[in-house]
Amino acid sequence: MTTGRASVQVEEPGRAFREAWIAGVRKYYPGEPKPGYVAPWEVTPEWERASAAAVYEQVHRFIEVAEGATAKLTREQKGRFVALCWIAQIFRHFPSPKASYVADWSELPDWQQETDSDIFEHIEQALLSKR
Repeated sequence: MTTGRASVQVEEPGRAFREAWIAGVRKYYPGEPKPGYVAPWEVTPEWERASAAAVYEQVHRFIEVAEGATAKLTREQKGRFVALCWIAQIFRHFPSPKASYVADWSELPDWQQETDSDIFEHIEQALLSKR
């Protein structure tokens, strides 16, 4: 059973991650993105909501423990971190995922690399603006 507090703990960071993902897809995806790529939070599958919240929290915590020094990372380093955290979530939820779901950074399309980098920077800016 999920408590209201647990729901909020997934909802807020997960929704922020999802919104940054959708913004990146709309900005970088060549042509018309697949409907699932830009589906609103309300129709996003539960595993994906939980994964979005988990990755948001991992990035958030990484920035915190680095005390903002993540600002010195390159966009690629930031995007790689998001991509790797996401791959771990895929393995968590799917015992035998398709290879394309767990592709290494160098195998990701440019639009996805740019989107992952934007996600990190979105979380970073939100956190550092509170300081």
